Amino acid sequence: MKLSEVYLQRFQALHPVLIDLSLGRIERLLARLGHPERRMGPVIHVGGTNGKGSTIAFLRAMLEAAGKRVHVFTSPHLVAFNERIRLAAPGGGQLATEEQLVAAFEHVEAVNGADPITFFEITTAAAFHLFATHPADITLVEVGLGGAFDATNVFEQPAAAVITPVSLDHKEHLGDTVEKIATTKSGIFKRGAPAIIAPQDETPSRVLQRAAERIGARPMVGGEDFALHEEHGRLVYQDAEGLIDLPLPRLPGRHQHINAATAIATLRTVFGAGFPVAAIEKGLQQVEWPARLQHLTGQLAALTPSGAELWLDGGHNADGARALAAAMADLEERNPRPLVVVLGLMARKDADAILEPFRGLAQEFYAVDIPGNEKTARKADDLAILARDLGLPCAVAGDVAQTLRFLSQRSWPRPPRILIAGSLYLAGEVLKADGSLPK
Repeated sequence: MKLSEVYLQRFQALHPVLIDLSLGRIERLLARLGHPERRMGPVIHVGGTNGKGSTIAFLRAMLEAAGKRVHVFTSPHLVAFNERIRLAAPGGGQLATEEQLVAAFEHVEAVNGADPITFFEITTAAAFHLFATHPADITLVEVGLGGAFDATNVFEQPAAAVITPVSLDHKEHLGDTVEKIATTKSGIFKRGAPAIIAPQDETPSRVLQRAAERIGARPMVGGEDFALHEEHGRLVYQDAEGLIDLPLPRLPGRHQHINAATAIATLRTVFGAGFPVAAIEKGLQQVEWPARLQHLTGQLAALTPSGAELWLDGGHNADGARALAAAMADLEERNPRPLVVVLGLMARKDADAILEPFRGLAQEFYAVDIPGNEKTARKADDLAILARDLGLPCAVAGDVAQTLRFLSQRSWPRPPRILIAGSLYLAGEVLKADGSLPK
């Protein structure tokens, strides 16, 4: 076991409640650390329900294409913890090394002592400590959960606060209506700072805009102040400064157009309309974000039927499933193939809402367990029964590898398109098995 993993295990014991939304503990620790959150340089703070990570990926790609040194903090990780912390470096950021993690963990643990603090809070403090001790032009920070009382919500004056599309998720922590959730997420808006609101449904957009206006933030509203649409295989971005003709993004799926537009609007708000169009173009073409409609070609792909496509996505709520199904429908329109969905879900997720978008689109479903999450994931047998109760043809053929081998033993009139989806925890296990580790 790596030494950093020993620290991470110890951090789990500092506060027995996994999620306890509050700012008191993190503010106390950051003060003892000399307020690293004030020494990180300009911060773009990104919250929302879906698309946070993808929007940050677009932002990073475009900023680095413009020659900027960029720190990035995201969560959760897929395979290894250091995916959460990317440190600025010439020519592009690098994931934190084992040595850097251990030094940061040792320092924050010593400063915190035995005081109660959650795993996410102390690791967030470690990330901010690292950022404060390494030079960067700008730092991108993803909200962990919610907004108002998330451990990342400690910036007095961010360069911009961004909210990606908001929908129902984590209702047990954030509220049981989209209005309550949007209100909670608007808590990252700060007086005088730009509030970038992604194109989204009318209700959350209205709640977010009113929240920004109420506290004196400067709203930039998707669909009103900026927009993006596809035209003749290109993207056309528009804001008050005019039109920009752009290539389609490397990340597939129309939902990524929303994330790209939000990133462009953020950069043109923070840096002005003079932010280089060439950097936006390059960022769109070079962006990477694992387990978001990722085409797998590694060891698991070798187990699939000859000529099959293997895709992976970590979408784990109803809106994510709808976006994913729409992307699969687009692929079907361009290149028809039988669609097979391999699904694993955490127990708290709304399985009906996640399965429904694939009705009439997927020919077969296979349920799998999520390794390492036996106590918190939905059992594959139970998920298969639930799917069949909805009228969907679903079976269990073992784990992911066994399911792919089972499919390869079948005769297919046309090589299938296989989608593994439903959980970021499952996505991490799939990436390890495929050998497609995040970089």
